Amino acid sequence: SGTKNLARVAKIGFWCEIVSVIALGIYLLIFHRSQPFSVIFDSMGVLAHDGSYSTAFMSAALMGLFMFFGFEACGNVAEEVQNPSKKIPVAMILSIVFGAISAIISVMGYLLASPNLVSIVNGKTSDPIPAILNEALGETGATVFIVVAIIAMLSCSLSLQAALSRLIFSFSRDRMLPGSEWMAKISKNGVPDNAMVVSCLLPVIICVWVYFQPDNLSRITAFAVIGIYISFQMVVLAALRQRLKGWKPAGEWTIGGWGVIVNVLALAYGLCGIWLLAQPADSSDFIDRWTVLFGLAIVVGSGLIYMFLTRPFGRSAAPENDAIAYASKLNMGQDN
Repeated sequence: SGTKNLARVAKIGFWCEIVSVIALGIYLLIFHRSQPFSVIFDSMGVLAHDGSYSTAFMSAALMGLFMFFGFEACGNVAEEVQNPSKKIPVAMILSIVFGAISAIISVMGYLLASPNLVSIVNGKTSDPIPAILNEALGETGATVFIVVAIIAMLSCSLSLQAALSRLIFSFSRDRMLPGSEWMAKISKNGVPDNAMVVSCLLPVIICVWVYFQPDNLSRITAFAVIGIYISFQMVVLAALRQRLKGWKPAGEWTIGGWGVIVNVLALAYGLCGIWLLAQPADSSDFIDRWTVLFGLAIVVGSGLIYMFLTRPFGRSAAPENDAIAYASKLNMGQDN
């Protein structure tokens, strides 16, 4: 029905997330705090047992990777935004900042509102979030919170599906995918409907599979989790390479001389994240232990085979290296 309705849905989800994440976290911190702030630095006896504390720290660090996420969806809909070269970078930064604030407040709220952290660390309380909510809000309040959280999640799902459909459309427009002509069609509302069908249908198939075989949920998640970070760092590495060769990005939004420093830090952060995600899982089964790397190998391998057999690259009508050419012209104009 168009991007305006999508924006309305995103706003509803945004306010639901504020209520279900930030407002709830603040409420728990003010009215239901059971632990002192010093508990943040308490290892709960973990250091007294055999094993490495660094493993626990790295496992906890994965949460940061999953919270600082979703910013790339802004770029996928850039063609449908007015003045994207200025608005899209700002939207990306705000999504990261908002994610950080909401994550910190939410985690702190749950952590300090838990009456018995030791039982959670020991594994006696296997599902701590519902227990904390029921204790703080009561059964009715917890149910209301879950409804609000579900609305926020549905909004996020719609936004991600919209972003994925635009990604499929952009590849199809350049005739890089099977069925590109069909998936590149635009509806009267300016939406790639057929690409949207694909972006919705494939996840539904996976959901049906998980519904009948729920044990596969963790395997599917592990299979897919590292690929997006690899693709991110391909772009970051390419940008850094061009910067070191003298390239200066064009556009209204710029960070000037900080560009190289931010680029290097982004690459270091991404590589650390990839290394964390690639660590073996705690499982005796060999496949389950290395599912992340198996998934990466299958995706990269199948992508390379498809690339060499069909040679989909080079079909775009867009001028090659257009961003670099535009930046060069801009710099020449400034010099003149």
